[in-house]
Amino acid sequence: MARVLITRHLPAGGTDPLIEAGHEIIDRDDDAPFTPEQLKAAVSDVDAVVCLLTDKIDAEVIAAGAAPAGRLKVVANVAVGYDNVDLAAAQAAQVAVCNTPGVLDETTADIAFLLILAATRRASEAEIDLRAQRWPGWGINQYLGHDIHGATLGLVGYGRIAQAVARRAAGFSMTVRHHTRSNTNLDGWCADLDEMISECDVVSIHVPLTEQTRGLFDAKRIARMSRSAVLVNTSRGPVVDEDALVDALEAGEIFGAGLDVYADESAVNPRLFNAPHTVLLPHIGSASHTTRQQMARVACAGVVAVLAGEQPDNLVVD
Repeated sequence: MARVLITRHLPAGGTDPLIEAGHEIIDRDDDAPFTPEQLKAAVSDVDAVVCLLTDKIDAEVIAAGAAPAGRLKVVANVAVGYDNVDLAAAQAAQVAVCNTPGVLDETTADIAFLLILAATRRASEAEIDLRAQRWPGWGINQYLGHDIHGATLGLVGYGRIAQAVARRAAGFSMTVRHHTRSNTNLDGWCADLDEMISECDVVSIHVPLTEQTRGLFDAKRIARMSRSAVLVNTSRGPVVDEDALVDALEAGEIFGAGLDVYADESAVNPRLFNAPHTVLLPHIGSASHTTRQQMARVACAGVVAVLAGEQPDNLVVD
């Protein structure tokens, strides 16, 4: 029987794979996040950690848990992305890292398309006015947005989530283009990102956070978008320069934006709150009962497999 630390409360049923395997679960009494010092202390006497993307599993945390100081063998991140885990430190310490690929693709694509629709059609600001009793009644020039049907959608990145968004776009008769560093040999691939976004009505970002993608959409790149275009981000917040985005929105250089992720999710850039034609969601891309439970189960199943000497499909670092 192994000891498995769960850093935050998981959805009901999420830890079933650990329970069924007979492992001991080390859970918190409350759902407050660990401080760095608390996390280092907590990993010092466990075989595995199941964490969230808000937990920073850096080199110091890994060193505190791994041999020779401890016995940590695997970290399972309940997310597709794993930029919160120091992969190099994990590999050097021979600590396996797992994530939750494939589980949340369709659910996150739903939210991405919701943002595409809401930002392009100004749904959020219209609802806010209605709830605040500022709507004077129907008028022919109120809340004019842009059509989605027949528009051109540019996908930055073309992994599983982006492809799921593309399938939804087909139902709206959209022309879909995509950019990746390597040729996908699929219809709609664009070699030049700047050329693609300059020709799109909506640009939706679906790339992991790396040193290459951090700040990918800076002021210069945003300026290449058309004045009627909408930018949507459901990937990672730091991919977009938020101040540059607000500057462009306030200047009317692009039409709108839909965001589900932010550069600092503990203190969202306050300029975004008053930016025009902007839909803001609190990182709910995968937030359905079924998906969140399944994400937890996949992460926990990865832990069970590693501890049993097996290689799970969701292994990021062996």
